Amino acid sequence: MEAAHRDYNVRIINGIDKAIAALNTLQTNQATIAALRKAKYRNEDAIPEMIEWCRKAGNDPVDFDALRPIHIAGTKGKGSTSAMVSSILTQHANSHPALQKIGLYTSPHLRFVRERIQINGEPISAPLFTHHFFRVWDALTAAAAQAGHTDPESPTTKPVYFRYLTLMALSTYLLEGVKTAVIEVGIGGEYDSTNIIVHPSVTAITSLGIDHTPMLGTTLPEIAWHKAGIMKKGTTCFTIPQASEAMAVLQQRAEEKGVNLQVVERHPEIDTIPLGLAGEFQKTNASLAIAVAAAHLQSLGLDISTSPLPDKFYKGLKEVRWGGRCETRIERGISWHLDGGHTTESVEEAGRWFASCVSGSVESVPCFLIFNQQLRAAQPLLSHLLATLRSELKRDDIFTQAVFCTNVTFRSTGYQPDLLSVNTNKTEVENLTVQQGLAETWKELGGTRDAKVHGTIEEAIEFVENVSGPANEGKLKARVLVTGSVHLVGGVLEVLESRE
Repeated sequence: MEAAHRDYNVRIINGIDKAIAALNTLQTNQATIAALRKAKYRNEDAIPEMIEWCRKAGNDPVDFDALRPIHIAGTKGKGSTSAMVSSILTQHANSHPALQKIGLYTSPHLRFVRERIQINGEPISAPLFTHHFFRVWDALTAAAAQAGHTDPESPTTKPVYFRYLTLMALSTYLLEGVKTAVIEVGIGGEYDSTNIIVHPSVTAITSLGIDHTPMLGTTLPEIAWHKAGIMKKGTTCFTIPQASEAMAVLQQRAEEKGVNLQVVERHPEIDTIPLGLAGEFQKTNASLAIAVAAAHLQSLGLDISTSPLPDKFYKGLKEVRWGGRCETRIERGISWHLDGGHTTESVEEAGRWFASCVSGSVESVPCFLIFNQQLRAAQPLLSHLLATLRSELKRDDIFTQAVFCTNVTFRSTGYQPDLLSVNTNKTEVENLTVQQGLAETWKELGGTRDAKVHGTIEEAIEFVENVSGPANEGKLKARVLVTGSVHLVGGVLEVLESRE
């Protein structure tokens, strides 16, 4: 027992690196994902399996009722909406004991895995992440040993990456005294790992679109069916106006489940709020967040009305931050415009946002594009992005140069460990297959110059910096749109931050 305790302490002292290395062994590789997609995998066993993992780790799903979970699904905007709800509730910390610690669980992360598990708007610390990571790891190892597994330490005795982090987050919140937790769905809803939640305080479904088709289906009704899986009897579910075919499914499932489905229109005061998140579409997300936060506060017995909008709601929406979503930062005379849009609808939104940023200055300040999408059909996304920009700006020659790179972070050391992804095709990454294809598409779309292709994010950034010339004091020398992939945006932030 003492030896095991010493080993545990050594792992904590050695820092988070060992935890991240162990976590990365739980990623599903590209070959397995391809096989599942080919078989049209639909995992009705996902929730029973997740419940079993939960019990092996020492919890029963009903334990998480203590978190008063707010469960949020959707195709677009679920992360932003979750962050807004968390920010609003954090402003009410002194209003009720259940609001003194607000948990926020989201995915994916930008730079660090621990960004996914936040308390009061901040990622948990590296030591705390390490402590809880190995707490869960050791519990699952012990369960495997008790079951007679020949190698209980093996990654095969643990759930896959997202399931593991979900178990870890929920149990961490319990042990750290969180009494309200905002939980963002990973993929879909019905069979998502987070859907072991039994009695949520409130649920919400953001804008629906086409994404994750191998798992969720290729039509809006199919996707809406999955998203509606988070609805729970007796709990109000809020959504925004949806396409009629999607709304019909949401309403049908709400009736079947005994759920009060409420459609939230834009809040009448939304245009007066300087939202902390840029983009016109965020006004819809903010209106939904207002309704969700108010419902949760009312469930705690607080007398809350949102007309007129209370100051704490206003402040929460003003102060919310959500990195990599319509984010602008200036480094060395370059304005970096970062958005992790990776669906048709989201890259169009990114295009409209960037157009609003550069309108009137395209002639005076050169614009560059850094783009990648390694897991989805990349060429259609690029086409939609460029079409949106041309429509908004009423011109064809928007970018001085387009640059296509992989999501590999650094030239010499490869991926930053938190950003390692094994679910991509390694050969395609090494041969720059996707990037060469994007360069060809760029030419077909009438790109003003031949595109540049680079093997790493670091090289793409250096290329843009070199081409745009030396920085002039107080003068902007270039604007760069980075989009197509959350992993790309996270890598760009990692390179920029690491140089500081």
